Amino acid sequence: MSKPKNTGTVLPGKNGAATSRLTLQEVTFGVTWNLQGDVANPAFLEEVRSSFDVTLPTAANSVTETPHAAVLWLGPKSWLLLVGGPESRESPWTNFPAKRDALNSVGGALFEVSAGRVAWRLAGPCVTTVLASACPLDLHPREFPPGSCAQSLFGHISTLLWRRAEDDFTLLAARSFAHDIWSALCAASAQHGYEVLPPAPIG
Repeated sequence: MSKPKNTGTVLPGKNGAATSRLTLQEVTFGVTWNLQGDVANPAFLEEVRSSFDVTLPTAANSVTETPHAAVLWLGPKSWLLLVGGPESRESPWTNFPAKRDALNSVGGALFEVSAGRVAWRLAGPCVTTVLASACPLDLHPREFPPGSCAQSLFGHISTLLWRRAEDDFTLLAARSFAHDIWSALCAASAQHGYEVLPPAPIG
C-alpha cells in the first residue's frame, strides 16, 4: 500500500489520504497588537475599555472574543489583541499612536506586532491527533477546553495555540518559521487526509 501523498502545498485542495478528516487554513489579521498593563490599576482598565471596548481575560490561558476580535492571555500583565479585516475610521482598532500614548499615560503599553506572526486554523475530527504529534500540551478538553490558549511548541518551534471549539484550533507562530510549521502540519495531517482552504480573516 502506497503512503498518502503529502505535497505541503498552500494552494486550496485535498491532499494526503483519500478521505479528508482535517482542514488547514491560513488566518489573516488586520491588526495584531500586544497590550501590557496591570489589571489592579483602575485607570488602565478604564483606558482599555474606552480604547477597545473589550474585556481583558484575567484567568490564565483564557480568551475573550467579540464578533471581529479576540484577546488572548499571554501572562498576568500581557495580552495579544487580534482583529480580522481592515477597520473603518470609527473602529476601536485604528489610530495606534494615540492609543499607545493614552495607555502609556496610565502605566500601560501597546506594541504593534502585526508583521511578526502567522496563523493557521485547523479543524476536524482528528485535529487533536495531528497537534499532539508535535505539541507537548495535554489537549484533552478537560485540561484544555474551548476558549483556552497556551504558549507551547510544535516540534522545535515556539507557538501560541488557541482552542476555539472542540475540534477547532488556531496555531500562531513567528513569521520566520512559517515554512517549517506549514511543512510539519502537512506531514502530520497527510495520513488522515486534509483539505487546504483559502485564507480567511479571523472571525
